[in-house]
Amino acid sequence: MNSAQAKTIVEPIVQPYLEEHGFELVDIEYVKEGSNWFLRVFVDKEGGIDIDDCGRVSEFLSSKLDETDPIPDAYFLEVSSPGAERPLKKPQDVAKAVGKNVFVTTYEPVSGSKEFEGKLLSFEGDVLKIAAGKKTVEVPYEKVASARLAIVF
Repeated sequence: MNSAQAKTIVEPIVQPYLEEHGFELVDIEYVKEGSNWFLRVFVDKEGGIDIDDCGRVSEFLSSKLDETDPIPDAYFLEVSSPGAERPLKKPQDVAKAVGKNVFVTTYEPVSGSKEFEGKLLSFEGDVLKIAAGKKTVEVPYEKVASARLAIVF
């Protein structure tokens, strides 16, 4: 089983619970580290989540997964916050990040570069406008390989 297959199995199980309790599903990963498999579910909510929130989601999901046992391997379930440098996986995530600092990589060079860090000025018409240093760069969304919030020190 790979990460995409695990996401296909777990997302419909956990999504209704998250919506009912005001949480947002950020991402699901299923990865092997050393000899162990980890099923990681990243959730968030307005104002952030705490350890009790993670515990409640974990208990719910663990009991549901135990009922149907859809994942054949033994694994560790981890439910956590996406962290301060949250990944921006969907267009909605990018739209919510307008006005914040972001780090974006592209599949191919845009304006001579494949990495951009700066303030996301806008996200309109599937184009990210980023104030990167002294210049403003327009990055087509279809060229974005990855994007995340960026902490500025």
